[in-house]
Amino acid sequence: MSTYVINKGINAPIEFKGLKGQWVYYLGGGLAALLVLFVVLYLCGVNTFICLGIVGGMGGWLFTWVYKSSALHGQYGMMKQTARRMLPTLIKNNSRKCFMKK
Repeated sequence: MSTYVINKGINAPIEFKGLKGQWVYYLGGGLAALLVLFVVLYLCGVNTFICLGIVGGMGGWLFTWVYKSSALHGQYGMMKQTARRMLPTLIKNNSRKCFMKK
């Protein structure tokens, strides 16, 4: 009789250090943007320690925001939040024409 091992990772969301789904990509994109910011500041002649302070502070804020948002909203939270903002708060109709048969 053969036994087969079931892969438990199928259809599971991507996960890295507690971040699930799209939050991993937001953190990666933010870190890439901070790297580019550091290079631009350095090439503009800003002192290295000032560059490190700015990028380090923004990096700390980025990590805090991403982990807090991931814990608060979950895997699909950002998409749900965006969809909720796109819903109209009020639909107003001043005519009954759309309800009348023609």
